[in-house]
Amino acid sequence: MARCTVMEKVRLDKWLWAARFFKTRSLAAKAVSGGHVHVNGQRVKPARLIQIGDSLEIRKGELSFSVEVLGLHDRRGPASQARLLYEESAASMARREELRAERRLITAAAARPDRRPDKRERRKIREFIKKQ
Repeated sequence: MARCTVMEKVRLDKWLWAARFFKTRSLAAKAVSGGHVHVNGQRVKPARLIQIGDSLEIRKGELSFSVEVLGLHDRRGPASQARLLYEESAASMARREELRAERRLITAAAARPDRRPDKRERRKIREFIKKQ
């Protein structure tokens, strides 16, 4: 983001890519088209122009982000610069932290074997699966 120009509006898919919510612009466009991104509470198209002050609701899998646009850029730069383009709401961060804690508890409660099955045990497992 060395060459920073003053912009009034940017395409939504470009901004999502520049702000590092999605790895590629095409993934960002698919998410917007699929209804996973809302601008000011409305479902929009990838070419929608956003401006400073817009609020975005972004869903990526289980994660949900509520952000306000603080800056505009149409080029991808370092993560430290991308973080300056938006501000996430406290409620959104709290929801994500709760989900993270729940996932941590679920994985901790799952029983894991002490070791991998050896050759004989694998044969028995395959034989058992074939019978069903």
